[in-house]
Amino acid sequence: MNYKLKNKLSVLVLASAVMTSCSGQKSVVATTVPITPKLNTDIITKYMNTITADELKTHLYIVASDEMQGRNTGEEGQKKAGRYLIEQYKKSEISFPTGATDFYQPIPASYFSKAFSPKLGDSENIWAFIEGSEKPQEILVISAHYDHVGMKNGEVFNGADDDGSGTVALLEIAQAFQNAKKEGNGPKRSILFLHVTGEEHGLHGSRYYTENPLFPLANTITDINIDMIGRRDNLHNATNNYVYVIGSDYLSSDLYNVCEEANKESVNLDLDYKFNDRNDSNRFYYRSDHYNFAKNNIPSVFLFNGVHADYHQASDEPSKIEYDALQKRAQYAFAIAWKLANKKDRPKVDKSGN
Repeated sequence: MNYKLKNKLSVLVLASAVMTSCSGQKSVVATTVPITPKLNTDIITKYMNTITADELKTHLYIVASDEMQGRNTGEEGQKKAGRYLIEQYKKSEISFPTGATDFYQPIPASYFSKAFSPKLGDSENIWAFIEGSEKPQEILVISAHYDHVGMKNGEVFNGADDDGSGTVALLEIAQAFQNAKKEGNGPKRSILFLHVTGEEHGLHGSRYYTENPLFPLANTITDINIDMIGRRDNLHNATNNYVYVIGSDYLSSDLYNVCEEANKESVNLDLDYKFNDRNDSNRFYYRSDHYNFAKNNIPSVFLFNGVHADYHQASDEPSKIEYDALQKRAQYAFAIAWKLANKKDRPKVDKSGN
């Protein structure tokens, strides 16, 4: 994170024809049999359960390893992490988006330059894509930044929670949707999995995407942004069964309702809205990549575990991640995405965002 800135269905059952013994006349009786299958819930559960703590851990120990040198924007360690992400998408048979030539959205070093900021090299957003079956022109974005702060005095700042946790969550969420698609249950809307760069230096990658979108912003229905979901903060010492939900109701009542329903239908986390308060002094709403979508009037939600003693320290390491919490929060993000990708109508913008 950047620190600056069932339903019920009725089935009409036709009774089988009954022959009367005396006349041979057929009598057809129509009856309505009420049933309450958990089809929607069951299918969400089936695919969300493919997101596992073990797979998240395997990915994170690579993405947040010393080999990646803290993934500073434009440096070789970040590029190496990016290549690993692309390898995983290829293994899952998930391609780059329609209209792109590869998995990269290049961003020149000049875009990152601003007063008093460090000199950064050329970098890239990384994107992957699953096309929708019914409304492919409508795009759901799921974002996470894959950069961190690099090395200081020879010490690697691994950024396991910030935001290695969100980065590997995207890999697992994408794989879950691809598993569904292979079994004929692919999303109705298209999903863009967007690993953005330059977040730690000013939300640059998401700003670049929204200024140079591959798909029209008018067609982008929501951004689900995942930034730090692998730990707990001091306000939740007794449990990690929570997640902070920020911004879901700023632009859209529909998005807020979807986030609430998805939780009830999946993992039953404690949804903590403490930092959703517009008067909160931390101003987290403005400090991660969803904000560049929200300021363009795109309903957005930010999932977050809060800060802790290892935030922006060299001690933010994979060994300190609570993988059970990371799993549940990634599954929750998947459940939100599933509902948004498949519901009849896109979230309506009915609020000002202020």
